Amino acid sequence: MGFKGILSFLLLFSYVANAELFVPLPAKPPVPKDNPMTSGKVELGKKLFFDSRLSLDGTVSCNSCHNVMSSGTDNRKFSAGVGGKNGDRNSPTVWNSAFLTVQFWDGREPSLEAQAKGPLTNPIEMAMKDHDLVVSRIRMIPGYVEEFKKNFPGQKEPVVIDNVAKAIASYERTLLTPDAPYDQFLKGKKNAINAAAKRGAEKVVAIGCATCHNGPNYAGPQLPEGTGFYQRFPTFADNEYAKKYDFSADPGRMKATGKAEDKGMWRVPTWRNVAITAPYFHNGAVATLDEAVLVMAKTQLNIDLKKEDVDDIVAFLTSLTGKMPKQQMPELPQTPGSTVLLQ
Repeated sequence: MGFKGILSFLLLFSYVANAELFVPLPAKPPVPKDNPMTSGKVELGKKLFFDSRLSLDGTVSCNSCHNVMSSGTDNRKFSAGVGGKNGDRNSPTVWNSAFLTVQFWDGREPSLEAQAKGPLTNPIEMAMKDHDLVVSRIRMIPGYVEEFKKNFPGQKEPVVIDNVAKAIASYERTLLTPDAPYDQFLKGKKNAINAAAKRGAEKVVAIGCATCHNGPNYAGPQLPEGTGFYQRFPTFADNEYAKKYDFSADPGRMKATGKAEDKGMWRVPTWRNVAITAPYFHNGAVATLDEAVLVMAKTQLNIDLKKEDVDDIVAFLTSLTGKMPKQQMPELPQTPGSTVLLQ
């Protein structure tokens, strides 16, 4: 039996499999006990997320690379940090990152709180010398000092890096995109997606894509915080795509752990909103979703997809674009008569 015959056979069972593998986005994300969400803390975190004064020269904010007015990314191959320096990995979307159990492409941080600290002092991102400099700058802004006192009561000195990270993480946990067309379909609205998307959903199950891309975020099972779901990429490297896009040049998780067995291992990325987060993969090398689907089928499953299969799968992936919560630019606290950037 050829691939087409096998696919037809497996599609008979895919509807039940879809129901088991795919679920609508939950209304609320997991929240750590030591960082309960409050409206005040969320608002403070939002201001910090948009405030470029948290970067060395005042040019880069969290939102610069993770634009919440758009895709939660900057749609660049590599983001530009302070001084125009570029990293070597594509910026993942911040949308629904609250449902990821580890952060960054290589899963090197276990939580949103831990992740929030990294870019601040990364020399090719926000480039602050250390977290003490971040804290000292925030303490120069009276409005922030008052907000930290209100939102972290009872602390002798509430403006500390852990609280900065907690506030940013609290805001990021509000960045959810529920009610995607496919979510509506799963809830019983059968006309929420078209026939092509329905076929695409069946095909990603039938050919094996959903073995990794499942769960509420289509990024694997919802594991305990700090426990990552990793897969090797590329699994099949002897093909034109792996060579053309040089996927193996980056050692993946091994770069963080130093362990040989982690070479080429990556946190499984989300499929939610994937239609608007191009370019694709850790190195941002693939410009279009159609090409990305072809790449994944060949490098992970050693399958050559036909155009009609790609079209159906892209239709399904597009149906995972959710409704983004309305974002209003925050009014940042000021320093009348002075600037923190020259101090």
